Amino acid sequence: MADPARARKLADRIREIAAETLERRVKDPRLGFVTVTDARITGDLRDATVFYTVYGDDEERSATAAALESVKGLVRSEVGRRTGVRFTPTLEFVADAIPENAANIDDLLRTARESDERVAQVAADAEYAGDPDPYRKPAEDEVDEDLDDEVHGDLDDDGDEDGDDPRG
Repeated sequence: MADPARARKLADRIREIAAETLERRVKDPRLGFVTVTDARITGDLRDATVFYTVYGDDEERSATAAALESVKGLVRSEVGRRTGVRFTPTLEFVADAIPENAANIDDLLRTARESDERVAQVAADAEYAGDPDPYRKPAEDEVDEDLDDEVHGDLDDDGDEDGDDPRG
């Protein structure tokens, strides 16, 4: 098993070489607007998967897949020549699902945005089920009595708090 950092570097190099080879050396008219998005390699550095996207409809995508299959040997030999590894990995071209996933995420975000707008509209028109202020507050006259007791204290008739007569 190879070092993961080495495998990642080799995968990045394979991606660069494959993209450059497809752009400059391959003259197949079936090869449409291809973008090499990623490359991954197994831990033993024997097999590499090259991910690509194609701009166009399903017919153009299938024609591009056939063209990539036919130039796989050329791309592999170029990878072997330019990387200098002992064993050139076998290549497999796989259509990347990024555009479909991005479109799906955009649809989900649009649906969530519309749902949030509906909830905000309902919340704007809503009224409280009970009182606007649900916390109980004492009546104004109770507040005045409580305030008087705190300021003056609870005094009995003779002016002290304990209830005994100071005179005797």
